[in-house]
Amino acid sequence: MKQSPPPVTASTVNWTRAQPPLLRFLHACYANFLPEDGGAVADYIPELGKADPAHFGIGLATLDGHVYEVGDTRIPFTIQSMSKPFVFALALDTLGAERVERVIGVEPSGDPFNSIRLNAENHPFNPMVNAGAIACSGLIHADKGDGAFEYIRQALGRFAGRELDVDEAVYASESATGDRNRAIGYLLRTNGVITENVPDVLDVYFRQCAILVTARDIAVMAATLANRGINPLTEQQVMTPYAISRALSVMTSSGMYDFAGEWIYRVGVPAKSGVGGGILAALPARLGLGSYSPKLDKHGNSVRGIKVCQALSAHYDLHMLNRSDDARHSIIADYNIGKNPSRRLRRPQEQEILARHFQEVRVIELVGTLSLSNVDYVSRRLGGGPRPEFVIFDLRRVTATTRAGARLVAEAFKELAELGVTVILSGIKRTSREWSGISEWTSRLGNVRDFYLLDTAIEWAEDQIVYRYGGSIDFLETTELAEQPLLAGLDAAELADLASLCTVRTYQPHQTIIAAGDAATSLFFLRSGVVHVTLPDGVRLATLTAGMAFGEMALLEPKRSADVLADMSATAYEVTIADFERFRTRHPRACERIMRNLAQLLAERLIVANAKVDLLTSG
Repeated sequence: MKQSPPPVTASTVNWTRAQPPLLRFLHACYANFLPEDGGAVADYIPELGKADPAHFGIGLATLDGHVYEVGDTRIPFTIQSMSKPFVFALALDTLGAERVERVIGVEPSGDPFNSIRLNAENHPFNPMVNAGAIACSGLIHADKGDGAFEYIRQALGRFAGRELDVDEAVYASESATGDRNRAIGYLLRTNGVITENVPDVLDVYFRQCAILVTARDIAVMAATLANRGINPLTEQQVMTPYAISRALSVMTSSGMYDFAGEWIYRVGVPAKSGVGGGILAALPARLGLGSYSPKLDKHGNSVRGIKVCQALSAHYDLHMLNRSDDARHSIIADYNIGKNPSRRLRRPQEQEILARHFQEVRVIELVGTLSLSNVDYVSRRLGGGPRPEFVIFDLRRVTATTRAGARLVAEAFKELAELGVTVILSGIKRTSREWSGISEWTSRLGNVRDFYLLDTAIEWAEDQIVYRYGGSIDFLETTELAEQPLLAGLDAAELADLASLCTVRTYQPHQTIIAAGDAATSLFFLRSGVVHVTLPDGVRLATLTAGMAFGEMALLEPKRSADVLADMSATAYEVTIADFERFRTRHPRACERIMRNLAQLLAERLIVANAKVDLLTSG
């Protein structure tokens, strides 16, 4: 077996600190391997022999749409055999797997790419060798006729994220010297694999091999394969995940021809090479790599390109069979509403009910990918405690959902429904791919609700607990000053005197009652309706219902630090600070009681806030 190249380190080249580490490493690869002079430019197609052997480019595309480029990444060259996995995926999508798999195998051949040999069933061994690729072109030609090549060209353009042209000179040269491929074509025709006119099919095949790409293009095309068929630049779903996974499977076993075993052993990334000097490598759910250097080894693979892929895989441990994801890291927090309730301030009756039944609402905050193993771990973790009435899954930090994970989520939700548990989802946008993956499996379940904000989800679950255990929440009811926790302990005369100083205000839905930065000149006692308190950056601090005070920090601070807005029609008692000072003069003990109540309320809020901070830092 061949020895792996020496490790590449960024220290071999002087780079500025402003460069991302991955770009720095690619520059180091470029510098290390540029002097490599082994191999030879392909000349069995005369036009290919005209390529400049000095050209060397490396492109790497991430799944969030960023492309790193080093060297000659914008030099066009013909795609050649790198077209094969894309045309195979296109055939699967266009014609269906049963029709394609009936005439093309998926086993490695162990032969050179242009071998004139079929398997025991007289079918091509796989779609990565010329026989299989010509068969794919034949299947598409049978379906699309004279429009077959244009259909293929447009599909490859969607993978690259731009229109791709054809090198007419290479096409003519390839067609003029393609007798070996003609022999393969007629062999396929003799065995019923091709049913169309062989010259017409070969014309499609020669043209698809002559499509022009760059190292940047093939990096993006590889990233689209790695991204389950979604182009990371255009965000277009260019091919179904089924077709993509099958194309990657055959690339893994056969993409590098008779070097495939050595490749998967040492590099461990699905890849495809072309005699034009390109190599594309697609690491699922990670990245796409494209390299261009025309000098080839005896297997027909780019010498420099092989070294780049080996160095990248070894340095960053990218071998696809050496994964270290731990399902236990998928849960960032797991708690009930005992110490972590919603930001809604509750009246005493509601507080008592929630204090008795805090274990009825469980919140699990997830992170990363909802994969099979992650969802399985979450479901087992959920079954480890008392059975709740409501389970909230917060998905703000979920970045992806696999089909297996989404299916297992639906099965877990169905089981929870059978146990009478209501599932609540929060933190997910209905337009996101994660929501699409989950909703595909959960849309028929009746026990799933969703809210964008976690606090809203917790608040809704709390309301249901209050209702179930005899409480009531009437947003239209009117409360008097005697029901205010801030005024607890005041006698009837003191309350009557304070009421005489108050003015009843009415507010419309969404009306701003208090604005951050304004002078704090009044405090308010909510008489009916609902208001919410938010910071200037939009973060909601609290939701208040009838019987709650707001603006009470005016007793301590001269300026407002938060906004207060009416959620719905609301009324409130307003007392100015000037009037409150007059009340203080007449009732000093009552005001002392109010300040003690305020200190108690602030302490309770601080305890809740600290609990949330502890939850995040411990998660």
